[in-house]
Amino acid sequence: MTADTSNSSGLTYAGTPFSTPLRDVRALSRQMVGHFVDTVAPCRTLPGDAIHGDVTAITRVCLELAISMLDGADVPEKTRKLEDTAAQWAREGVPIDTIHHAIHEGFRLGLDLVTTSATNSYRRITEGDEQMLVLRSGDYDNLVGAAKMVVDMLDTMTTAVSKAYVRELRSVVNEHHTAVHTLTSALLGGHSTSTMARECGIEIAERYNVLALAVPPHPEESSPMVDGSVVARRKLRRIQAAIATDHAGETILSLLSVDGGTLLIPASDDVDLDELLAALTQAAQVPITATVVTATTEEIPAAADRAHQLLDMVHRLRLVRGLYRFDDLALEYQLTRPGPGREHLGTLLDPLDPHPELLETLQRHISNNLNRQRTAHALHIHTNTVDYRLKRIATLTGCDPTHASGLWYLRSALVARSYRHTAHLPTPITT
Repeated sequence: MTADTSNSSGLTYAGTPFSTPLRDVRALSRQMVGHFVDTVAPCRTLPGDAIHGDVTAITRVCLELAISMLDGADVPEKTRKLEDTAAQWAREGVPIDTIHHAIHEGFRLGLDLVTTSATNSYRRITEGDEQMLVLRSGDYDNLVGAAKMVVDMLDTMTTAVSKAYVRELRSVVNEHHTAVHTLTSALLGGHSTSTMARECGIEIAERYNVLALAVPPHPEESSPMVDGSVVARRKLRRIQAAIATDHAGETILSLLSVDGGTLLIPASDDVDLDELLAALTQAAQVPITATVVTATTEEIPAAADRAHQLLDMVHRLRLVRGLYRFDDLALEYQLTRPGPGREHLGTLLDPLDPHPELLETLQRHISNNLNRQRTAHALHIHTNTVDYRLKRIATLTGCDPTHASGLWYLRSALVARSYRHTAHLPTPITT
C-alpha cells in the first residue's frame, strides 16, 4: 500500500516532501510493529492476532494520517477512520494505554526517518559547495512548520483515539446500566430473569438482603444560589459510585433516584450492611435511613414492599436515622395492620391534641430511647420540664411513660396514630 502523492501543497525540505520516507505504509507499518513488540512492554503481552491485527491496523491508520497532514491532504476523513478503528479496539478490549504507547513509539521511529531523509537530501544538494551550507529559501520556515505539525499530529491522533474510547465506554456502560436496570426491575416485579441475567453477566443469588433507602435533600438543593437539580443529581452519582466501588459492588443491584430507592444485595455476599450504609451516607453527604428485609429470590417483590413499609414507619415515628432490620420493628409493623386494635390505639393520644408540646415531647423521648438529657437538649428545655411534661401525659392519657406498661401503650398509640394522619410525614431525627 502506497500513499497518494498527487497533492504537492505539503511541506518540503531541500525540495523533498517531508512525507517521502513514510509513503510505503505497508512495509513501514510491519517494521514499526516488529519494533513495538521488542520495545513497548504493553505490546508484548498482547496475543499474536492482536499484534498482527489491531496494532498493525492502528499503525497504518496513523501513518496515513501523518502523511495526509504533512502533504496537506484530507485530514478529517483520516481522523474519522482512526476514530472508527479505535472504537473497534475499545469494543474488543484492546487497552488504550497500549494504543497510546504504540502511537508515541511510532512517532519516534517516523521522526527519525523524516529527519534522516531531510538531512541526506540537504547533504546531496550542498555537496562540494561551501556557499550552500545555509538553508535554502523557505526550508527554515518549512522545518519550523514541520515541527509544529508533529505536535498537531500527536494531538490529533491521541484526541481521536481517546474520544473514540470514551464514547465506546459510555455506550457500553449505558447498555450495561440499562440491562442491569431491567434485571433489577424484573426481580422486584417477580418476573423471569434468567435471560437478562445472562446478558448482564450477573449470577442470580438464592437469597437477597432487600434494602429500602430514604435519601434526604442535600442542604445546597434548597440554596437559591445554585441549581438544586444539579446538586441532587451529583448526590445520586456519588451514591452510585460508592456502591460500584464497594468490594461487592458488581453484585449489588439498585434502582435509585435522588430521594432513595431499593438495593438488592446477595445474602451470601460478605457485606456489612451497617458499614455500607455509613459509606453511602458519607458519599451522599446527608444522613441516609434504610430498612432491610431478607428474602429468597421469589420473595423479593413482597420483601421490597415490606421494606418500604418499614421505611415509611421509621419516618412516621420520627426514629433516629440509621439501618433498621425487620426484627427491630416487627411489633410496630404488626400494629400498623388495619383493624379495630389499631383504631382503638390511635385514639389513645387524642387528649394530647390541645397540647402539641406534650405530643412532641413524647415522640422525642421515645425516639431518644427515654434519654431525658437528649430529649431536653433536642427541645431546648430543662430536664425538669421534660419530667413535668411526662407527668402531664400520664394524667391526660392514663398511661405513665415512666412505667413499662404505660410506655408500651403510648409507643403503640404513636404507631397507630401515625396512620391516622397521612397528610404530612414528620422528618426522622438526625441524632
